[in-house]
Amino acid sequence: MCGLPGSGKTTLSRKLAAEIPAIRLCTDDWQTALGVAHNNEKFHDLLEDQLWVFAQELICLGQTVIFEKGLWRRSERDEKRRQAKRLGVDIELHYFDIPVSELERRLELRNNAGNANAYHVSKKQIQEYAAKFFQPPDKAELALFAKSVVHKLGDDQKV
Repeated sequence: MCGLPGSGKTTLSRKLAAEIPAIRLCTDDWQTALGVAHNNEKFHDLLEDQLWVFAQELICLGQTVIFEKGLWRRSERDEKRRQAKRLGVDIELHYFDIPVSELERRLELRNNAGNANAYHVSKKQIQEYAAKFFQPPDKAELALFAKSVVHKLGDDQKV
């Protein structure tokens, strides 16, 4: 999954996990279950790394895994693809190409819903994430994956 907060990663991950079936690994869900605040970035990063180790173990056992992470940077996506290749498996990348204005709208709804698993993201934060940190994959990069799916606003995906 590749996309900013509010883009639909969790919604699609849950749907695919039930359909495939697959094990869905989501750092936000685990962090909530362990009682650790979402703004604890150090813990988040450690947990995310450990869940990726766990994902690789599951893959080696023949299990399909949905690693629900934003993969904001090209370097992260390249590394996951290289690691999967070493394991002898392909990655299916789902990229959520959603305008920031729509992310702002969705996040406002999500923030007001009070879902404990959903990290609160302000309008200012999503604008900063999009402008400074997110590196959307281009067509050339998408072609490197065994399969890539681009989700755009107006697709049948409900968030």
